[in-house]
Amino acid sequence: MKKDFWLERWEKEEIGFHQDEINPCLREFWQKLRIGYGSLVFVPLCGKSLDMQWLREQGHQVVGVELSAIAAQAFFQENEYIPQHTVREPFDCYEVNGIRILCGDFFDLGREELTGVRAVFDRASLIALPPEMRVRYARHMTSILPRAAQILLVTIDYPQQEMSGPPFSVTVSEIETLYGEHADVRLLAQRDVLAQNLRFQQRGLSRLQENTVLLTLR
Repeated sequence: MKKDFWLERWEKEEIGFHQDEINPCLREFWQKLRIGYGSLVFVPLCGKSLDMQWLREQGHQVVGVELSAIAAQAFFQENEYIPQHTVREPFDCYEVNGIRILCGDFFDLGREELTGVRAVFDRASLIALPPEMRVRYARHMTSILPRAAQILLVTIDYPQQEMSGPPFSVTVSEIETLYGEHADVRLLAQRDVLAQNLRFQQRGLSRLQENTVLLTLR
């Protein structure tokens, strides 16, 4: 997936991947991470996700990374924030009220941008990438996160031949392959969610499973 693909989606407001409510898995399973009040949480490929606001309301500091400036600016506008804008090459940084969004490429992130991160919420990042990029993504993620950081990861699993991604199908087995060398992998929930997702029914899927996984880096 080239950068222009996602930039164009935001420019044309073709953002069916954006959720207009807090992710249910985040609400249900976040406590499993047992991270302290005020801990820094990373949200990759964050868009204008309401999940960042929810995490802030739980008392966490939040840092997101997002390719599209349209998405980053929309988050602050829709939450009635006026962020401070600074440039820290290679990122444009928007920050206010304990939420910082780095506008730029995830793969340009280094350890310094994620210093102090205790946890990650990944609901829309891994499944947004084709197979070859998922390998690169997981490798980069584990290389820049502090040791013992935890990742709450939500993926969907469906017959890939029935629908072209994104979002792509990512099985629990693939998660273990991608992260198993560097993290302990714990399956928290596995649910049939096709009945609750009309747009995927309309695209012809015969099966849709949601996987919620907790990764703890070693």
